[in-house]
Amino acid sequence: MTGEKPCKVCNLSRQKSYGIAVRSLEDLKTKGRETLGMDSKVLVSVLLEEDGTIVEDEAYFMCLPPNTKFMILHSKERWGPAMRAVDGGTAWLGESIEIDELDSAFTGTESWRGLAQQLKQDLSSIILMSEEELQCLVDVSCEELAKELGHRETKVQSLQDTLQRVLDQREEERQSREILQLYLQAAEKESSPTVEAVSQEVDDVIDGMEVDSTKVTAGQSSKFCQRTLMVLKGKTSPETRLSNQDLQRGLQNLSMALSWGAEKTKDLLQACKEELEKRLNKVQAMQSLRNCTQGAEEDGNRPAKCRKKAPFQS
Repeated sequence: MTGEKPCKVCNLSRQKSYGIAVRSLEDLKTKGRETLGMDSKVLVSVLLEEDGTIVEDEAYFMCLPPNTKFMILHSKERWGPAMRAVDGGTAWLGESIEIDELDSAFTGTESWRGLAQQLKQDLSSIILMSEEELQCLVDVSCEELAKELGHRETKVQSLQDTLQRVLDQREEERQSREILQLYLQAAEKESSPTVEAVSQEVDDVIDGMEVDSTKVTAGQSSKFCQRTLMVLKGKTSPETRLSNQDLQRGLQNLSMALSWGAEKTKDLLQACKEELEKRLNKVQAMQSLRNCTQGAEEDGNRPAKCRKKAPFQS
């Protein structure tokens, strides 16, 4: 049926997963409860099975690729990473292995193929990609990407040029914001005797800081992988560098994971929220434009109705 989105659902145990087709996020909750044998009156939440991202926004749900796997949980259940099989005494390495796997997800030689499939399904997913994901697609040879997408190399080269322009635009926006922030800081501290200290602090922010991984607990690392923490803590305007899923990460332990004060963390969360809303608005605009274009094409293909001629009046 048209308009339905193929998805996979599972419960907390992950022992079985089922394929269903839904029209909306609410439809996913209804069919998910029914498929997994849950009481229809129980309130449930929808999360990405892979990393526990809470899915509450309808527009974000519609932007996810087909066959995304969701976990349906009731109010007393909490998401956790998939348990590994007993490994003969090396289970203590679980945390570091998990972080390594998350960090290497974007560095594998085949990682670009999954990103290419996202573009093939919906070109507007460009807006939701992180800078690292965009750069990955730019670095792939035009010939290989053309084979994966099923398009001519000239068209794919134009696509890669567009991806590079998106990267350049984000960098220009970030630099403009940094210059404005530095100007405001300098104006505020101009009459202060600690100008040199402030200048040094600004330089430290621009140069970036290393994340103290020893301060990140096992529970926090399951929500914030090392790569994400490095971007959040060591980059200026980090919200412009993250993917859509990173912007939706669980936020309860973010302050502790970053070792920041409540006020600074609050500002970062607000920036991430605004960046997420801006990207989703762009996606909605592109989808609306696409629907209007398709509607116009369908109207143009319909045979014109014969109009009755009005009687001649002398």
